[in-house]
Amino acid sequence: MGNVYEIYAIRYATMSPRTPHMNHFLPDPHETAAQDLDYFVWLIRGGGRDILVDTGFNAAEAQARSRKLTLNPVEALARFGVKAESIRDVVVTHLHYDHAGNLDLFPNARFHLQDREMSYATGRCMCHGVLRHPFSVEHVTLMVRHVFSERVTFHSGDGEVAPGVTLHRVGGHSDGLQVVRVETARGPVVLASDASHYYANMHRRSPFPILYNLGDMFEGWDIVARLAGDVDRVIPGHDPIVTEIYPRASDAVDSYSLHVQPSRSFREIALEKAKR
Repeated sequence: MGNVYEIYAIRYATMSPRTPHMNHFLPDPHETAAQDLDYFVWLIRGGGRDILVDTGFNAAEAQARSRKLTLNPVEALARFGVKAESIRDVVVTHLHYDHAGNLDLFPNARFHLQDREMSYATGRCMCHGVLRHPFSVEHVTLMVRHVFSERVTFHSGDGEVAPGVTLHRVGGHSDGLQVVRVETARGPVVLASDASHYYANMHRRSPFPILYNLGDMFEGWDIVARLAGDVDRVIPGHDPIVTEIYPRASDAVDSYSLHVQPSRSFREIALEKAKR
């Protein structure tokens, strides 16, 4: 195998409790409880470089949106041994508040973003409160400043950050949402971000209720499945199951190794949940 990377999920915040209607557009009427919502950033390591996927949110945003922030993602990275100023490439999967905060804390980074996401976040759709709600005007404005500072690489559909690290626009949740396909020792792993908040969204064909285009969301699941080639190589954006089936990567920070085989298959977990 050529270019092989390690991938780490770093959990920095959570939201609890949740109800089924918060996690599914059309929840099962028999369900009365729902999984917590975990927040992650992802670190890709290999070839002598670190690539960060998403930048999380800070304490002010956590307070404004009633989220429990355990640790600012920048501090979490530092405890993992990665200084913010050493990051040269940051993939922003989309510009929602929990994926595009802290953009001012990576002074040497180039940001990778889909054309359609910038157009969406600065265009007429932001005149509508429901569509605007997941965005922060401060984050979007800062990304515009990075554009004017020539620090943004725009992608249209498919793109590449490094050999073996590719980007793919799926839309759905946000118009320019992109997923990241990473070559690892266990095969291609897809960081699905919010193409599927939970494993259950994708595999029950049950959308998360925050969305822009329902048709694109369904098509996006097929794209993710094709890119990964196996359900256990798809990493959802907010699912606590990730912390249950992947090994801890550090005692200093809440982090998990995604480039190794999970201890259990999602198929097993799904079957157990169906029997309950």
